[in-house]
Amino acid sequence: MQFRISKINWLLILRLSFTFLLLLIRIVITNTITYSFYFWNIFLALVPFVFSYKLSKHEKIDRVSVLLFICWLLFFPNAFYILTDIFHYKERHSAPKWYDLILVFSATYNGLLLGVFSLLQVEIFLKKVFTPIKKTIAVVSILILSSYGIYIGRYLRYNSWDIVTNPDDVLFTTAHYFIKPWQHIYAWGFIVLFTTLFAIIYFSFKSITTLKIHNSK
Repeated sequence: MQFRISKINWLLILRLSFTFLLLLIRIVITNTITYSFYFWNIFLALVPFVFSYKLSKHEKIDRVSVLLFICWLLFFPNAFYILTDIFHYKERHSAPKWYDLILVFSATYNGLLLGVFSLLQVEIFLKKVFTPIKKTIAVVSILILSSYGIYIGRYLRYNSWDIVTNPDDVLFTTAHYFIKPWQHIYAWGFIVLFTTLFAIIYFSFKSITTLKIHNSK
């Protein structure tokens, strides 16, 4: 059986290779591990991409598709989470500022695109099992949950594994945010603005892709 890699995946490999090359050069030249966390964070962003690819091949809701969706949803915030790693960017004497800027932007760009492509693949599945309105509601709900996941990951230091290893603590925290939202104005401001940002990025990219496909016919 011949193994073929799609054009999109080739471009994905090219983008990731560029980021990893920048990281390796920086580590070798400066003899420091600054920004090495991107290796792990990009790997975590790739996990939901793989789950969404497998989910897009399913035609109906069954045990396997539900399990794939749950696993995807748990890891999905990791893709957009890379955007918040910009907080770590600052001028360092170990490397030129412009070099680190390219490195951080490259990693952030990869995270955003992995998130967008991952959600697009999940939407392929949602189209098969939901009406257009329900599909749109599901996509928006996913973006809201993702923004919440990013917030508790960045500021409360939870990760995807805590949903399995420490579910009581995560559920208690989540319930408190919804029961008493006025006590968490900062958190909800973060969630609302990040959801809006991700929605703009996602639907803009989706519109451009749809327009390109339409014009090519």
